[in-house]
Amino acid sequence: MSTAEPRRVSYRVSPGVTLVADEWGDPAAPPVLFLHGGGQTRHAWGGTARAAADAGFRAIAIDHRGHGESDWAPDGDYRQRAFVADLRAVVAELATAPFIVGASLGGIAALMATGTEPAAPCRGLVLVDVTPRLEERGVMRVLEFMRAAPDGFASLEEAADAIAAYNPHRKRPKDLAGLEKNLRRGADDRYRWHWDPALMRTWNPDEYDPDESRRLTEARIAAARALRMPVLLVRGRSSDVVSEEVAREFLALVPHAKYEDLAAGHMVAGDRNDAFTTATIAFLRSS
Repeated sequence: MSTAEPRRVSYRVSPGVTLVADEWGDPAAPPVLFLHGGGQTRHAWGGTARAAADAGFRAIAIDHRGHGESDWAPDGDYRQRAFVADLRAVVAELATAPFIVGASLGGIAALMATGTEPAAPCRGLVLVDVTPRLEERGVMRVLEFMRAAPDGFASLEEAADAIAAYNPHRKRPKDLAGLEKNLRRGADDRYRWHWDPALMRTWNPDEYDPDESRRLTEARIAAARALRMPVLLVRGRSSDVVSEEVAREFLALVPHAKYEDLAAGHMVAGDRNDAFTTATIAFLRSS
């Protein structure tokens, strides 16, 4: 796999919000957008993005608004529609229709941007452990984890321990350099997750609205039915966010979709990066 350093690029998607991205590969090659999950950063895709570049694609891994090095939303808008609008703005800057690989939050944005009118051009869509209907228990566990350490961590080791407690099936890394990219060190020398704390005002599990959740699910189902491009759903077999039942529901909505069920949790790209990369590159090449 290529060890070349990525090019840093940016996309101004709205007044006050510029998204930062890493790019690998030939700028003239077919583009592949990699969209991470909520609370993550573009660095979640490093291995797969490099492999995509080696396979002849232009890989672009983007930090969502409020995440990593992208701008925090000046108005605190972190609703679904804001992420969808951001993705539409990025796609509009590309000379050709991209493939889109989206995990969790990134997958929802991709689904809605490509499955609703005016549909964003898309050559192929990879949804990573995300479907229109999500298991409420798993989503709430993610949100509880995100808000569990508002004062941050005294060390990288402490942050790694928190992740290990959340993902006990996932092997704790010995090298924490990758983890450091997902944290920011404050003036008080404590490490905090590299996202805007205002996110949790929008994603507050204590303010869960079942009617709003139902409305969003119905809109995502309608978007899924409208998908016409090649689609791959990759599920983590031990995920508590996407069950086998809701995965099968999605496959009934999108009968032309391909399906990979990997031995992983919700963080599929991190849990089984080699298997995930192999499945993703094969899909890109065949689409």
